[in-house]
Amino acid sequence: MAQIGAVARPYAQAVFELAQESGQLDGWSALLGSASQVIKNSDLRAVMRAPGADLGGVASLIAETCGKDPEAAVVAGSAQGSNFFRLLAENRRIEALPAIAEAFEHLKAEVENKVDVVLTAATQVDAGQQVRMTEALKQRFGRDVRLRFEQDENLIGGARLQADDHIIDGSVRTRLAKLASALVN
Repeated sequence: MAQIGAVARPYAQAVFELAQESGQLDGWSALLGSASQVIKNSDLRAVMRAPGADLGGVASLIAETCGKDPEAAVVAGSAQGSNFFRLLAENRRIEALPAIAEAFEHLKAEVENKVDVVLTAATQVDAGQQVRMTEALKQRFGRDVRLRFEQDENLIGGARLQADDHIIDGSVRTRLAKLASALVN
């Protein structure tokens, strides 16, 4: 996993600089997100991993498929977009697309002064609680917050917040694990 991240960062940085210069941050964001979804297809992954696979053809297929997404179409149909996919194919890096997209989104969020926060809870969190939590996180981080909720019944109770590298874990499961560890030691 760390290796894919190391491979993805330079590509994400280069694409980010290109997108920023051309004023197409949102277009590239949509293209990378769309491409990440396309390569998650198990049939396509099998083709990519086959001996002697035509990765240039795979890159063209990805660009063509992404071109059907209205938000990604402008960049997907550009020379820069097709060259990007061709470059990934030549360097056998197509499978790094999800990590490239994630790194790109992180760079984009920094420039836009936004932070993505994942709220994971054992039970549904109502909209009012999410709004209050968003406001509190805006105060804490000094940035706009995009909150995404995920339900994980394995937490037993409580919640866990993750924003970039910051994790606030108030789940019952974690508290029980800490208590068990303290009792053993």
